[in-house]
Amino acid sequence: MAGLRRKRWNQRTYAPWLFLAPGMLMFSIYVVFPIFQSIWISFYDWDGLGPKTWVGLDNYANLLDDESFYTSLQNNLIWLLLYLLAIPAGLAVALFLNQSVTGIRLYKSLFFFPFVISQVVVGLIFSWFYAPDFGLLPKIIGFLTGSEIAVLADERYATYGVIAAGLWPQIAYCMILYLTGLNNINPEQVEAARMDNAKGWSMLWHIIIPQLRPATFIAMVVTVIGALRSFDLISIMTVGGPYGSTRVLSYFMYEQALSEYGVAMGYGAAIAVVLFAIMLVFISIFIVRMLQQERNG
Repeated sequence: MAGLRRKRWNQRTYAPWLFLAPGMLMFSIYVVFPIFQSIWISFYDWDGLGPKTWVGLDNYANLLDDESFYTSLQNNLIWLLLYLLAIPAGLAVALFLNQSVTGIRLYKSLFFFPFVISQVVVGLIFSWFYAPDFGLLPKIIGFLTGSEIAVLADERYATYGVIAAGLWPQIAYCMILYLTGLNNINPEQVEAARMDNAKGWSMLWHIIIPQLRPATFIAMVVTVIGALRSFDLISIMTVGGPYGSTRVLSYFMYEQALSEYGVAMGYGAAIAVVLFAIMLVFISIFIVRMLQQERNG
């Protein structure tokens, strides 16, 4: 009897770790190890092929004197602030699509479409949309104001044009998260609120949104990460231009370390470490707040 209990205890203790072991191994090899390797490389001057030269914190000191770094950091903050609009927009679309409306399947397909297409395709679509020769947006602006604007060629508007392109699929992603959350709403709480004459904004704020906290947390984390690691749309639409005005930290890192003319692997690694630290701060704040809400709840 004691042997059977010990066997069951061993199964309950070790079985979960055996199932987790393959995933943890892959995560360690492809995520944890590269993070520490990037931190290690950031202390060297290295062209990626030749011998490494120890420079300590010189790469980080050079970042503080690099105007392109501050431009990239500023653009990342703009991306972050505007990208957060995807969360309430996704919630609004999800609330609309959760209704019994004629043709709702067609509406769902149209709103779901941006999520399933590649970011490269999104970038090309918006590049054509902004094109001064045949793009729809310049024609509309020209009709209304009398003069067309080349959005992606203007330093004042290029970053916002790329962000608008990124918001399109991001809103669709948040919409999917909230649609899933709305399907798990407790109907008893909704009925009880209706009996208390709760409706409209009161129903949404006090009954619906609190039950959507898990979806909101995931949407927030994914949106923040997406804003901070933005790269593909910039590469497709502006290549960091005009005059480097649309650079973000991830693209700046690529330029310095991995592009055709980038040989500063140590400097690029330092940029990557800074970007990782910023992400870590934001994600840690979200996780702490979530844990606090679960304890209080």
